[in-house]
Amino acid sequence: MLRAVLAIGLALVVSATFTRGASAADGAIQTIIYDGKPFKAASATIDGKALWISLQDLAAATGFHIKPQGVCRDELCFPLPAGRKSEFITKRGSTQLFNLSAFASLIGQPVARDQKNAVWYFGARAQAHDGYLESLDAPDFSLPDAGGKLHSLSEFRGNKVILLTWASW
Repeated sequence: MLRAVLAIGLALVVSATFTRGASAADGAIQTIIYDGKPFKAASATIDGKALWISLQDLAAATGFHIKPQGVCRDELCFPLPAGRKSEFITKRGSTQLFNLSAFASLIGQPVARDQKNAVWYFGARAQAHDGYLESLDAPDFSLPDAGGKLHSLSEFRGNKVILLTWASW
């Protein structure tokens, strides 16, 4: 199963194309592959490189919902940048639409589009970005004191620790 998903993702990356002015006005249903699961989005509208889908299709395809605190799935929430809400949410007629491709860009998620087959593939989100830590827990390590006795950071868990370092280079 995993090989099939990876093969589909690789095929989409190889054949991914983006064209300006493309539109789903021809009535093509877009297939969205998110978390390895395909979903047929009848509400999809394509505007250049942007994939807009209804909020109902957003929930069905990805499990994300729009909340006051941002775009959320379970306990995971991504706030939308202040002053840029219109890049992500718009209203066309009586339907609210969400720009799934802009959201993927915001959270560092790779996207590939197979225009010919009307398929959008959303890869795994990056777990850590340059400049960000995955957790605030320091890894355990051991260093000798001035007398040569080894001490591990784990010995001091629950206590405040100041680490001073110096290097000659």
